Amino acid sequence: MTQIKESSTHNYNKERAINKCPINFVMSKIGGYWKPLIIYQLMSGPKRYSELRRAIPDVTEKMLIQHLKQLEADDLVIREAKPVVPPFVTYSLSASGRELSHTLEAMAEWGLRYNTEAL
Repeated sequence: MTQIKESSTHNYNKERAINKCPINFVMSKIGGYWKPLIIYQLMSGPKRYSELRRAIPDVTEKMLIQHLKQLEADDLVIREAKPVVPPFVTYSLSASGRELSHTLEAMAEWGLRYNTEAL
């Protein structure tokens, strides 16, 4: 697959679209298949990595780790590592991540209302 240069017109236009539109900005932070599910699972409180794996069984380890790192970099998730052996790491929502709970709950309600196959 061909890699797109950081300074390309495509990246420039994408960056401008993200910064000009609040919907594009939100989707750049929580878009994709797994990020909303991870945030949704963390809405009930802090969880360890293994708890997230059990709660979202279809996600691969690579994707879960990658998305947790991205959510942490975007300041939506807080990773707390306790200095013990074996390592004890928990993930929780940051203040800005918790603010997304109303949005995700509304998305879930909409999905339940209009997804006729889920019934």
